[in-house]
Amino acid sequence: MKKTERGNKTLKKGHKILIVILIILLAALIAAFFVLDYRQKQQAKEAAQTETNAAEKKSDVKKEEEKQPEEVSPQGPVSALTGLPLEHADAAGRRLVAVMIENTKAALPHAAINRAGIIYECPMEGGISRYMALFDDYDGLDIVGNVRSCRPYFAYFASEYNAVYIHYGQSVQGEEVLKSGIVDEMNGLDGTISNQVFFRSSDRKAPHNAFTSAAGITAGIEAKGFDTANKAANHFSFSGTENTLASGTDCKALTVYYPNSKPYFVYDDASKTYQRFEFNAPETDSVDGQQIAVRNIIIEQAPVSNYEGFEYLNIPLTGSGSGKFLTNGKMVDITWSKAGNTDITHYYMPDGSEIALNPGKTWICLESSSAMEKNTYFATQNQLTGN
Repeated sequence: MKKTERGNKTLKKGHKILIVILIILLAALIAAFFVLDYRQKQQAKEAAQTETNAAEKKSDVKKEEEKQPEEVSPQGPVSALTGLPLEHADAAGRRLVAVMIENTKAALPHAAINRAGIIYECPMEGGISRYMALFDDYDGLDIVGNVRSCRPYFAYFASEYNAVYIHYGQSVQGEEVLKSGIVDEMNGLDGTISNQVFFRSSDRKAPHNAFTSAAGITAGIEAKGFDTANKAANHFSFSGTENTLASGTDCKALTVYYPNSKPYFVYDDASKTYQRFEFNAPETDSVDGQQIAVRNIIIEQAPVSNYEGFEYLNIPLTGSGSGKFLTNGKMVDITWSKAGNTDITHYYMPDGSEIALNPGKTWICLESSSAMEKNTYFATQNQLTGN
């Protein structure tokens, strides 16, 4: 009996130990559960905070971006005439100016023509040609020209760019166009305000010695109260990649038929430009001393006749016609169209798309059909020079 009681006591004691162990294990499990739950909640809280911080940072960045001005190319503002960075950032958005420039031997060398973005060359009476040089960046120029008189077709070309047209004198027909109001504000910077806009040099005789300058142009625009903002649509588009003119034929030299100056261009592979010659010599700029070199050449065929009873040329620019486009040592046949006198002239590739210029200066030659037939085009420089 005593032995049985002793055994029962031992069994009860074992049960108590087991219960204690189970209680300890249960407590440990409960503690572990709470620890795990706490860690999960903490991790979720940290993750939420991270997302909040990221969202706030993104919002701050967005707000900062909204505060920033419109993105500007790392190279700075780009010229609407050349597609290249402007030398002077202040010229960005400025109204263009178109300067009439004489092209006879007595007028050489020209001043500041290398600062022009686009140059128009058109025939004049007597077998000579004349230039109209378009500028957006003329800052700091002390001399530009020499400056000569207006002809209607030059004024209409200037109007395509809404440019301030700068000339010294005009033909009878030119005066009619300027006074008609067809060309907006074109009867502005001329010889009537010569003391403000123009000056005469002492190194050559009149009428070959009239010049203008950046200060003169600015003074004239202010005196006339002209709008100074460039409101013209971009005349040309520029190729985002190199326009190799793959469909074209090789053309590394060409002569352009203006019988007085006998100009020609020779392609330079290193600079990818056409270098200009006339009067049997390189044509240079007196300001920078450099030869004129252009990236693109457009030759436009137009009807040319004389006004009845006058020696002055009558060159209608509206309608359509043919021409040539040269860049990168290649040439293609193109067509052109112009709806009205002051509308933009559009130039088209053989596939019907508008031409895309390579960034750089552009030279546009206007010629009669008979002159076009006398132009010559050479696949290599040697064919022209004989070297």
